[in-house]
Amino acid sequence: MQSGNEGMKVQLVDPAAYTPAYDHALAAALSALGVQVELATAPFAYGQVPEPDGYSRVERFYGGLPGGAGSKVLLAGKAVRHIPDMLRWRRSTKAFDVVHAQWLAVQGLDLHLLSTAKPLVMTAHDVLPREPRPGQVAAQARLWGHADAVVVHTEHGRDRLIAEVGLDPERVTVIPHGPFHHLSQIADPMALPAELEGPGSRGEKPVVLCFGLMRPYKGIDVLLEAWREVTDAELWIVGRPRMDISELQAAAPDSVRFVARFVDDREISPIFNAASLCVLPYREIDQSGVLATALAFGTPLLVSDVGGFPDVAQRGAAKMVPAGDSAALAAAINGLVADPAARERLALSASLLAAGEWSWQRAAELHLELYSRVIASH
Repeated sequence: MQSGNEGMKVQLVDPAAYTPAYDHALAAALSALGVQVELATAPFAYGQVPEPDGYSRVERFYGGLPGGAGSKVLLAGKAVRHIPDMLRWRRSTKAFDVVHAQWLAVQGLDLHLLSTAKPLVMTAHDVLPREPRPGQVAAQARLWGHADAVVVHTEHGRDRLIAEVGLDPERVTVIPHGPFHHLSQIADPMALPAELEGPGSRGEKPVVLCFGLMRPYKGIDVLLEAWREVTDAELWIVGRPRMDISELQAAAPDSVRFVARFVDDREISPIFNAASLCVLPYREIDQSGVLATALAFGTPLLVSDVGGFPDVAQRGAAKMVPAGDSAALAAAINGLVADPAARERLALSASLLAAGEWSWQRAAELHLELYSRVIASH
């Protein structure tokens, strides 16, 4: 335990429970350094969340609402409860030395509901919305300007906040996204999803994995175009769709298997353990929770040259291809599928990166340095 941090009280805030895995990992890492941490969040509608490890988890938002995940009943309940819950949360911030918001759900409104009594740090998981609603980009930019400091995961994200939002460079801090080791350490994992039953699940063919929420910017169409040139492997596309995938499914060959739904944390371990390669053919990104998951499992990575992905490739933990280039993607997949030694080198570099420069311990140390600065200057 690092001395000198025991008296610091930090409240991490994720009102809509957008990133429970990230929230848990950061809270646990800060707690391990002696910080008193509360995670103020909401019930997670899609499944179980990790048990707190050294920190407290308080559901200060949207508790007890009826309706299932994504239902109109639940969304209506959240709309009614949002302002009262935000105001109650604002009163709770008095007990903490610093408040660190991970996401705010209604940017234009929440700007007026934030407390100014305590130092405010915000994390720009998405620097600016990629699929914005009217007025959302401007509202998000105003939110970043309201914070005492903004955390980004990559130099690419920092450059965007300075150039596109106009933030003072002194207020933007780069702290890499740590690996989700807790997903690889679940004591009672579930069986591999039934949708993936086939040669890949039996070990007869290498598995190439494309994991995470399905969205247009993630280049799944580019991957399927490249897959026409891939032989002797199986492609698993796994995650909840946030777009229409019916045409992609209809055109996919038999060697492609879809799990088009939310995937429970207990399903993740068998999926990644079966994968020979994880591919992220994104058209744009800053940094990715899927990449953080692959690092935790030591899964070889193939990424496109966008956002913060080159940072991983430069450290030897990923092979990189031009975004949108299906021919280059196909050649890289075929090359890695046929070269176990190359995959092993990528896996080793991923594991070293996850245990060192991009570890959660290092991330927590950098957050503590930032908190100390904003407390001193607030």
